[in-house]
Amino acid sequence: MNNITLDIESFSSVDISKSGVYRYAESPDFEILLFACSVDGKPVKVYDLACGEKVPDEILKALTDEKIIKHSFNASFERICLSRYLGLPPGTYLSPEGWHCDMVWAATLGLPQSLEGVGAVLGLEKQKLSEGKDLIRYFCKPCAPTQSNGGRTRNLPHHAPDKWEIFKSYNLRDVETEMEIQKRLSKFPVPDFVWEEYIIDQQINDRGVLVDMELVNQAITMDHRSREELTKAMKEFTALENPNSVQQMKEWLAENGLMTESLDKKAVAELMKNAPPELCKVLSLRQQLAKSAVKKYQAMQNAVCADNRARGLFRFYGANRTGRFSSKNIQLQNLCRNSMSDLDQARALVRSGDYDAVSMLYEDVPDTLSQLVRTAFIPPEGKLFYVADFSAIEARVIAWLAGEKWRMELFKNGGDIYCMSASQMFKVRVEKHGVNGHLRQKGKVAELACGYSGGVGALKAMGALEMGLKEEELQPLVTAWRNSNPNIVKFWWAVDKAVMKAITERTTTETHGLTFTCRSGMLFITLPSGRKLAYVKPRIGMNQFGGESVTYEGIGATKKWERIESYGPKFVENIVQAIARDILCYAMKTLRHCSIVMHIHDEVVIEADPHMSLDAVCELMGRTPPWADGLILEAAGYITPFYKKD
Repeated sequence: MNNITLDIESFSSVDISKSGVYRYAESPDFEILLFACSVDGKPVKVYDLACGEKVPDEILKALTDEKIIKHSFNASFERICLSRYLGLPPGTYLSPEGWHCDMVWAATLGLPQSLEGVGAVLGLEKQKLSEGKDLIRYFCKPCAPTQSNGGRTRNLPHHAPDKWEIFKSYNLRDVETEMEIQKRLSKFPVPDFVWEEYIIDQQINDRGVLVDMELVNQAITMDHRSREELTKAMKEFTALENPNSVQQMKEWLAENGLMTESLDKKAVAELMKNAPPELCKVLSLRQQLAKSAVKKYQAMQNAVCADNRARGLFRFYGANRTGRFSSKNIQLQNLCRNSMSDLDQARALVRSGDYDAVSMLYEDVPDTLSQLVRTAFIPPEGKLFYVADFSAIEARVIAWLAGEKWRMELFKNGGDIYCMSASQMFKVRVEKHGVNGHLRQKGKVAELACGYSGGVGALKAMGALEMGLKEEELQPLVTAWRNSNPNIVKFWWAVDKAVMKAITERTTTETHGLTFTCRSGMLFITLPSGRKLAYVKPRIGMNQFGGESVTYEGIGATKKWERIESYGPKFVENIVQAIARDILCYAMKTLRHCSIVMHIHDEVVIEADPHMSLDAVCELMGRTPPWADGLILEAAGYITPFYKKD
């Protein structure tokens, strides 16, 4: 036995879409119903566990044999569920060694991250059966008790024998579809080093991170009370039946002399600049109501396991254009920044449930709860969090690729590119954590807006006007940025030319240490790490301005499979972010002996004993990979008893 392709169907009363597979499989009523597998490409067999059949011992042994490759689509689901089936203790799981996820395989080639989606794009002969969703709803989830079903809360095989037989066929077909996908993708295997990264990702997901449930529960209670009080105050001011209604509020404001097309955060902030005091009060209450962190806290409640650790928070290859990680269960990529100077005190008050003190000291309760979301993640007793992140990673990577020497010198001498950009923008000295340090974030926005050919529109989208810049200052800022970074501008269009030539001539081109290859209906961009970015069915089309542009197929802004238009600077953005991801993965490999519990963007969070050296962690994280000779990296960090933004 060399490999197994497998798929399971299971029951649990826990909603997996809200709680994730770890909590799902921990439910007392969790049960595997069907187990379908193919050994070494032989015909698929379905073992009907719900009706008493057993999985053969040699197959069960193979599940724990790291030398036998286990294939599955979204393999973490099968691995975690089978860990419970095999009776492993709570909090321990089958080793991810030897598990290959076909969903990851598809993602490395720019394909959809669903079995149905991949089958449709590849035009497979044996595709996922469409009736599967109804069957899963019927057999795999609790049902509502009714008079007609005898008041039962679960459908078993004997309740619908015909449906059960179809369900078994559905289970079998999933494995056949996976095998056909493997066959079609066999020309483009996933490199071993990417599977090593996947293993580290799965180990981090298995480890999870501890959540302070006392804080979470009290925050949810406070949020509920705060919303009641804010809504009551809004009703008293406006006499509206539902002051949360956008339409009702817009009409009320109009009646009081304030016209607006929108009530989003930016629009309300703009209205408050010139509104009379009584309307300002109403708009302020609305802002507080809109700033509710309760969904994040509720997501924590849903996701934590019995030991209060939230697991499975990261999706490997979540962004299949770049291979970057994404979040699931608890969205970690957009946590509110904390700016409170007395974070410890606010946290202690919320944790103790002292609503009156929080309301009196901080006035804006929703904002306080939002700033405390990060602090709900804590290390176990006797340990601390060591947080380390890369400094200006994208700015460093693009400077290295483009050969922008003055930037490289700045980084070599320990300068801060965001501070320098802010200094140029506001004509004042800017120091991180020092003089005018609050302006550094604005410099960062300008760097991110202009680095990939963004213009005035990009600056506006990133909040340049709200930051104090004037409309007439934006274009000169863009022009100045491009004039001072000529090699980066050349890099954009060198990539554009290389992509165009690769697609037009179906050949291989190179520029700036990158290789562009068009073959088998795919455009591949080989990065310095050896990893490839993939674009499906590329071709040259016409853009809205009448010029030539590259298009390819992928998941677009509509979240549907469609043809997407791109050009040089956009490919550069993909390339730079992909390399930043590869550098993070290299750092995670270097730090794999440490207990990494989270990683957010370009930051890692480690739980460790207080005697660990922060300098050692930052030194290890900041090591330049062997494939990035000349790239200057820097990692900085801090130690904290709870997660926060330093």
